[in-house]
Amino acid sequence: MISEEIIKKIRPGAKVKVYEGKSPFEGLVIARKHGSEAGGTFTVRTMLAGVGVEKVFPIHSPAIVKAEVVSSPKNVHRSKLYFVRNISGTNIRRKLKVSL
Repeated sequence: MISEEIIKKIRPGAKVKVYEGKSPFEGLVIARKHGSEAGGTFTVRTMLAGVGVEKVFPIHSPAIVKAEVVSSPKNVHRSKLYFVRNISGTNIRRKLKVSL
């Protein structure tokens, strides 16, 4: 389970590390849906072996052992960052002002 203070910090543009069992999944949060209610989720995107991979994590899932926010966004003006699917990492850093 994820603590309430971490749930508030997970927002679009944040870089998070989510532990599901043994291996962590680290990436950029591109979407947060349905707030903190029972069906709330957040989508994390990363590049693995040159291929973009996205995972959708339920906020209140017992399978999530731990979640930590590596870095938080400075100025993100959109709630859904789906445009990062089509641009390179350098342009993401410029546009969102985050380190990947």
